[in-house]
Amino acid sequence: MSVTLPDPERVYTDLLARLKPAVTPETVMVGIQTGGAWVAERLHRDLGIATPLGTLNISFYRDDYSSSGLHSNVRPSQIPFDVSGRRILLVDDVLYTGRTVRGAMNELFDYGRPDTIDLVVLVDRGERQLPICAQFIGATVSVPKGAKLDLRRDDAGRLSLHLEEKKPDA
Repeated sequence: MSVTLPDPERVYTDLLARLKPAVTPETVMVGIQTGGAWVAERLHRDLGIATPLGTLNISFYRDDYSSSGLHSNVRPSQIPFDVSGRRILLVDDVLYTGRTVRGAMNELFDYGRPDTIDLVVLVDRGERQLPICAQFIGATVSVPKGAKLDLRRDDAGRLSLHLEEKKPDA
């Protein structure tokens, strides 16, 4: 499978520049675990957002929970602010089918009723199954249908993108 993936560090820099004009003192940010939380940690710091960063673990909100179950490395959601009436920047690493974002919005509404939710993604790879779109996109990438685009972070905090082929049915 020969696909040229963008440098996520460069994509991050472009995304940061796009977001700067949109951030106000009232802006709050929530990252979807795991990759979205990594991106959100850096954006939150680099944008100087004063309200503490929130993180969501949407494991219980996934529509495939009954088949995938709960993974052992799951950390609980932490929303250290009242979401009611707030403008929330919801951050994920890779936007694909839209199902992760749907689960994240369902969980956010369990905490209250935000004024607006803007979706921020490092990479949009297409193939949506739900009518969900990002307001802020670092890069759009075409990958083979069904392949997995995975964001990884090394010990120094540098991001890298990896493409995994779809495994054939046994």
